[in-house]
Amino acid sequence: MAPQIRKDYRTYLRLEKALSANSVEAYEQDLDKLSDFFDKNGIDPLKASFDDLQAFVYEQFNSQTNVRTQARILSGVRSFYRFLLYHNLRDDDPSELLESPRKDKRLPEVLTLEEINSLAGAVDLSAAEGHRNRAIIEMLYGSGLRVSELVGLRLSDMYLKEGYMLIRGKGSKQRLVPVSPEAEKWFAFWLEDRAHLDVKPEFKDTAFLNHYGRQLTRAMVFTIIRRLAEKAGIRKTVSPHTLRHSFATHLLQNGADLRIIQQLLGHEDITTTEIYTHIDIQDLRRAVMQFHPANKE
Repeated sequence: MAPQIRKDYRTYLRLEKALSANSVEAYEQDLDKLSDFFDKNGIDPLKASFDDLQAFVYEQFNSQTNVRTQARILSGVRSFYRFLLYHNLRDDDPSELLESPRKDKRLPEVLTLEEINSLAGAVDLSAAEGHRNRAIIEMLYGSGLRVSELVGLRLSDMYLKEGYMLIRGKGSKQRLVPVSPEAEKWFAFWLEDRAHLDVKPEFKDTAFLNHYGRQLTRAMVFTIIRRLAEKAGIRKTVSPHTLRHSFATHLLQNGADLRIIQQLLGHEDITTTEIYTHIDIQDLRRAVMQFHPANKE
């Protein structure tokens, strides 16, 4: 595949599609697979047919059984051919009719309010990182942040007097998210601890830091949450995303409108948010089975 096409495609993903660095890297990896397939079979990507793409997809699906990975590879193929069409390098899109694998609709793990309290209570507040870790839990659960949004949070984007923070989400999209009083309290404690750190110049505006004065990594936040869950005796698989799911589910269960939850989570499509209605329906079914007299022996 011509190097210039690859370079232009990367620019298209970064600037025109405004994808994150991780997403751009994933699409480029998919393009590598497609390019290898074309080279192996002597196919010109600018002349590839639907049958050529289907053969590639079948080959990938046979070697990769994970449905989510299959769907991502297919998304990468479609993205590349939309780019070619958009830039007049082709006058058709042979990927249009490629069929997506059937995804199992797995419901996300959700913690109860008691489990959330146990998780928060497991934080050792006497430790140097105690206030920071408690603030992290309150931010993830109290505002429904993604872990990438949490680690990228800037002090200059926090308007605590007004009770809001500016979140920079997927695709460089921004949204205002309320800060709960509990999150605000623990974050204020953390700021006092943060003031004693030797903060590296490039991280002066970064909200959450490690003890070296550098930005926390996503992996470290996962480790913090997992260890606290183990300490709290929570048997579920708990990650930062579990707190985000719990935030959305508890809002819905307490009567919040789905459109409001969509805006708070930063979902572009409300169908992504609708998965939480399935969780709620499960709760309704359990209530009927447990409490309705027709279901009692």
